[in-house]
Amino acid sequence: MKSYTTLQKGEYHLHHCEDYLFLDNINPNTIVCAVMDGCTMGTDSYFISTLTGKILRKIVKAKSYADFYTPSSASPAAQLKDIMRQLFNELNILRNQLQLERNELLTTLLLLVADMKQGQGAILVVGDGLINVNGITTVFDQENKPDYLGYHLSEDFDTWYEKQQCIPVDALQDISLATDGVTSFITLQPSPDTIDPLHFLLIDQGRSETDEMLNMKLKSLEHQYGMKPGDDLAVVRLIW
Repeated sequence: MKSYTTLQKGEYHLHHCEDYLFLDNINPNTIVCAVMDGCTMGTDSYFISTLTGKILRKIVKAKSYADFYTPSSASPAAQLKDIMRQLFNELNILRNQLQLERNELLTTLLLLVADMKQGQGAILVVGDGLINVNGITTVFDQENKPDYLGYHLSEDFDTWYEKQQCIPVDALQDISLATDGVTSFITLQPSPDTIDPLHFLLIDQGRSETDEMLNMKLKSLEHQYGMKPGDDLAVVRLIW
């Protein structure tokens, strides 16, 4: 399996990239990855998307240490729920410690747990974004009113989780998670050539021999086709 990531500030954002991404392993067979998109209309939204990624890193590291001594046989769906439960709790602790207001907690989250030994995975979608699973693309568009995680931190976790979109993955071949910036490409310089940026980044496997595949593709979109994302963009792509 090879992993590729890219994170880029959008042309319409002057100061900060409000997206963030995370990628790490619980063990050699189990990978966890996520993309987050902070709400532009929120306060310091780059902070909550980054904070969410840092908490995920803490959770996965702790799981990695525990798994080293007592290997887990939990399914990807069970691992996913446990990670989210811990994230929910950690965010509530920090919300109280830092006295964060609701408009400082607004981030979307696409979270994947994949078990390469089982050949299966599970994806949680909170808010909007886009996933591509083995060539099939699904866009989660909530008409610029995403159901941000921060809206629900005061709720009972189990009740909230039952209402979420959890997508099973039965075959691990080519999977991408992306914030909605992947659909925001604009033409800055006219070019005689045309291309679909979404297909180019998430489906086309050209340059997959290099770890910098996605960054190189973004450079090609900019310099060959005159295109850049208008909105911030975070992408994690896994190819088996």
